[in-house]
Amino acid sequence: MTPDTVLEVGQQALKVTALLSAPMLISVLIVGLIVGMFQTVTSIQEMTLSFIPKLIVLALVLAVGGPWMLNLISDFMVQMFEDIPDLIG
Repeated sequence: MTPDTVLEVGQQALKVTALLSAPMLISVLIVGLIVGMFQTVTSIQEMTLSFIPKLIVLALVLAVGGPWMLNLISDFMVQMFEDIPDLIG
């Protein structure tokens, strides 16, 4: 296994990781900003107020995007297992 091969596999893994985490992180970030602005405007400083909407949005994103995420990681792992003979030899 050459260093170039290791770098290529690492880049593919990082790309898949970014694709898997981006929808969840972006949606929670947007909800956090909206709730933070609401808390600032209304002067409500309750810490749990920002946690519950983020949790609900995260569950919705996982419910909607879960099949796509599972398909993406499954395809990546199948490709990695199929490439094992090429990577070794």
